[in-house]
Amino acid sequence: MAGRKLSIGAVDIGGTKIATGLVNPSGRLIYRAQVETSRAGGEEAAEQVVSLSLQLVAEAKKRQLSVPAIGLCIPGLVEPDSGLVWAPNIKGWKDFKLLPFLRKNLGRVITVISDRTAYVEGEAWQGAARGKKNIIYLAVGTGIGAGLMVDGRVMHGQSDLAGAAGWLALKPEFKSNYKKTGCFEAEASGQAFWRKSKELIRRRPEILAFSRQTEPAAIKNPVEVVGQAARAGQPEAVRLVEEIQAYLAMGVANLVSLFNPEMIVLGGGLFKSADLFFEPVRRKYKVWAQPLAAKEVEIVVSSLGQEAALFGCARSALNLFNNQQLAGQGKKMEKEIKQKNNKARK
Repeated sequence: MAGRKLSIGAVDIGGTKIATGLVNPSGRLIYRAQVETSRAGGEEAAEQVVSLSLQLVAEAKKRQLSVPAIGLCIPGLVEPDSGLVWAPNIKGWKDFKLLPFLRKNLGRVITVISDRTAYVEGEAWQGAARGKKNIIYLAVGTGIGAGLMVDGRVMHGQSDLAGAAGWLALKPEFKSNYKKTGCFEAEASGQAFWRKSKELIRRRPEILAFSRQTEPAAIKNPVEVVGQAARAGQPEAVRLVEEIQAYLAMGVANLVSLFNPEMIVLGGGLFKSADLFFEPVRRKYKVWAQPLAAKEVEIVVSSLGQEAALFGCARSALNLFNNQQLAGQGKKMEKEIKQKNNKARK
């Protein structure tokens, strides 16, 4: 690797896809690829990650770059001391020894973090939250989770569960499906909106007038149909969208009141519809939030989108690599000083 410029490998492992990238030390994404996640799970999925990581090394070599460190993130929990991971969307990754496996097979500086951590690290480094120290990244996609940064440091919690925002309790009536995902996620995630939209179309097939399809079963994207119906003023579609808006606004308000952040970055598929969700949530959360905290916080949409996790992975690996380099230099200097002192005594 001597003589080559550095690049950092980044691997965003999801339940259905794995995105990979090369990021230079100044924070520019210089290569990106994506493949489907192995359905076999377990060690086979880990071997796929190793193979993709080695492909990054090969790609870097073509560009006359070295890859001394690779950062990875998973949709789950990471036990920092042992390197065990728990990723429910990947078969066989419950208490799976991912970090030791990767270190053994890649022979480089390796970090494994949760995707929540990667999102907030990425936005803080190269995204909308650059220069800020108190940040929350709220990801609303299939599920709901939050990356938390307080005074410049990511919060992990006792068991890497800090930021499990999907479990926020936002209504007094408990439903059985809350046991699996939590109230907030069950009511306001992208998956929840999909489910509720599908149910609404089944009950009110006249909403299909806002689609080219005539049969509810033929609808491939019920969310899109309901969104168009809401924009056109269809009463029940409007009520459903306003219900999702209300839950999102309450969730954001709770985070604002609890953590007093400088910025909340909203990411995930729902917030791509700025008129339906982003702007209404940015207005409505203030009703619920602590007033002074609400005045101080800025609510924005992610500027990095799906790339936020790659930047966060790279940042994590770059930090560990730099720290190890500094530690190595310190030991070298200490050894030289000791040798000089020994010579002086003689």
